[in-house]
Amino acid sequence: MSLADKVLAVNDDLPIRTDAPVHSGKVRSVYWLTAADSARLVAERGYDVAPDAPLAIMVISDRISAFDCIWHGEGGMRGVPGKGAALNAISNHWFRLFRERGLADSHILEIPHPLVWIVQKARPVMIEAIARQYITGSMWRAYEKGEREFCGITIPDGLQRDQKLPELLITPSSKGILEGIPGVPAVDDVNITRADIENNYAAFNFRSIADIDRYETLLREGFDVISSELAGLDQVFVDTKFEFGYVTDKAGNDKLIYMDEVGTPDSSRIWDGAALREGRVVENSKEDFRQLLLQHFPDPDILLNKARMPERQALARDNALPTEVLMAISKTYVGIAEKIIGGSLQLADNPKAEIVDVLRNEFALVD
Repeated sequence: MSLADKVLAVNDDLPIRTDAPVHSGKVRSVYWLTAADSARLVAERGYDVAPDAPLAIMVISDRISAFDCIWHGEGGMRGVPGKGAALNAISNHWFRLFRERGLADSHILEIPHPLVWIVQKARPVMIEAIARQYITGSMWRAYEKGEREFCGITIPDGLQRDQKLPELLITPSSKGILEGIPGVPAVDDVNITRADIENNYAAFNFRSIADIDRYETLLREGFDVISSELAGLDQVFVDTKFEFGYVTDKAGNDKLIYMDEVGTPDSSRIWDGAALREGRVVENSKEDFRQLLLQHFPDPDILLNKARMPERQALARDNALPTEVLMAISKTYVGIAEKIIGGSLQLADNPKAEIVDVLRNEFALVD
């Protein structure tokens, strides 16, 4: 079996029983179960959800996206070996710690395979909740050009690139295109202030103004848990993105939960502590891949300039990256995952067949 065969690149064609279209994002595909299958699993597995809660199978892929494009390699390699398993293992680890420490639950109900989650349908808060402990990346590029206000927060002059900020900054952006919010453009991923959220909390899907405080508390507490654990591994938690939503439990109580993924190399920057003490930044996250792409192509403005998106898409479509590039990214993802979980990552030889087998034999979700 070739290396390319071990990569799960296409994850929206599994024979999982569903009567709704499969939703496929950059990395994950979501199969909404039939009402009958959802109710059966809730009863059989004893999930703490409403009896009629819609459930889904979420399958992660090994695809890698950067600069809003999906990239591929030579030899038919359509993703990064081990990337999906690494992301799921890391998220599972942090979500478990959050639960154990009394922060909040996640949308995950069960993990039948390293690449698969069974999830409950959540009502998402329409915010990408970003927390930053260091000034780097897009924030540094804006700061270097003279910007000092970020999401309504003013930061001081005199900061250096990759410097630790005076305090943890919460710099949220909109999730999806939200219409009719004064002062907030109806485009995806636009920076917003806390005042924007407070004045339009219902438009962002918050149930109450008090829940804005709750989301910020969960964001800070979650960041602190991950930052502390990574520090024990001599890794630095630089910045990250959280997502939140509401679910209803078996007793009919609504609760705010963590959703999507958390603390992974895709959603966070993680730096090596030893290198940072020597004044060097060594990335253990997707930022390493982004920097590699910026150096790989002669005109990096194509990757940074949103006005050049058609050229960027052509770049990703027409350029197969060297195998060693994807293997280096694999080493980064698998390496940080194994550090975090404290053990070896189990990688599938034939991931698609394994997933189908477990969903057929243990969950009766494949005809």
